[in-house]
Amino acid sequence: MRVCCVSRTNIIDVGLTDVSERSGPDACPGAFQTHSAADGAVARIRVPGGILTARQLRELGHTAASLGSGVIELTSRANVQIRGLHGEAERSLATRMAAAGLLPSATHERVRNILASPMAGLDGQGLIEVAPLVRELDLAIRSRPVLADLPGRFLFAVDDGRGDVAALGADIALLPPSFVLIAGQDSGLRVSPEEAVPVMVAAAEAFLAERGSADSKAWRIAELPDGPARIAARLGGHAAASPLLQPGDGGVATVAGKQLGALAQPGGWTALSVMPPLGRLSAAQAHAVATAADTGDGEIRLTPWRGVIVPGLTWADAELWLPRLADVGLITDASSPWTGVTACTGRPGCAKSLADVQADAIRAMAGAGARGAAEALPVHWAGCERRCGRPSGPAVLVVATGHGYRVDAGGRSVSCTGIEETASAISTTRTTADGPAGTTEP
Repeated sequence: MRVCCVSRTNIIDVGLTDVSERSGPDACPGAFQTHSAADGAVARIRVPGGILTARQLRELGHTAASLGSGVIELTSRANVQIRGLHGEAERSLATRMAAAGLLPSATHERVRNILASPMAGLDGQGLIEVAPLVRELDLAIRSRPVLADLPGRFLFAVDDGRGDVAALGADIALLPPSFVLIAGQDSGLRVSPEEAVPVMVAAAEAFLAERGSADSKAWRIAELPDGPARIAARLGGHAAASPLLQPGDGGVATVAGKQLGALAQPGGWTALSVMPPLGRLSAAQAHAVATAADTGDGEIRLTPWRGVIVPGLTWADAELWLPRLADVGLITDASSPWTGVTACTGRPGCAKSLADVQADAIRAMAGAGARGAAEALPVHWAGCERRCGRPSGPAVLVVATGHGYRVDAGGRSVSCTGIEETASAISTTRTTADGPAGTTEP
């Protein structure tokens, strides 16, 4: 892996947030603590490392169909959401998730936010296998009562050395061969994979200690004044002030959809990489993916780019299932104009939204052809200025204004009144600009 210093214009820059006006803990939903929305309650289920079994994905689909809106929403942290819950459905959801093995802790369920390199161990490009470290880290988090006090927005990342998830602004990240990043900055600490989990857990505990000593309402390390340096000092390190460390090849290429379709694995196996339009996986699509996974080793991986990977298939099974997944509406080709296009909930699900952004996105994409989407920037449709769910890294942001949309990218904005005009502005901007960055879930 090549690690280089890059300018701040090309990396995530969370910045120092004014937290003084916060009146309480963060309101990130979980399976027990749901979020009230215009279309019912929203539950978020954490999936450490994005790793699911076929049985778990099938149960998520059944639960979404029987208790909620019928759709599984994939988030930018490789977690899942089910919305449209009413009354007893909220309690039933938690019971079902626990039975499926997706809710191993009632006290720590909102803090099990762990990103991992989705292709680790599948393509021979990484330095380490991350799944064992994800399991170890998840167990370590749940075994420490104090870490139940972490905010629901606090984020861990276990990178396999290629730099895809280390680039996504986690509070604490392992970047092999030995880097520990704190809020994206080099902490000065060097660890082996065997030493990584205790150091990452200690850093999370140091954040809580620093926040308590400062009587701060910070939810992320970057929100603490000199947060990375103070956390690193508690661990015996010394955070680099600037620039941040980032791999030479970050996750933007993956966001653009260069890894879709059938992917060769070592040993003659094949992985299928697909993406649901707008990151919304229907119950029928979830069932199809789970059935495909049953022909392999039964594993499914969710990506931070709202994709789904089914590894461990024979080439014959992959050839059989790829067109079947396309037939149920999943994106299987990187040239699809849908590649890299996401949207927030919008109307009617969100009362703050100024538009039905998902319907408008579908209308805008209806006439789009294959325009080299694999080389294009991601596009995110947002119903208001909060821009919830915007992708990390450069992107085109399409923000509802109440009288149309504003297309933002590369420090430039174009105001549009109609969908055709908006679609044209997106098409023009998508391949010519470096857009703003963001790190919010979903």
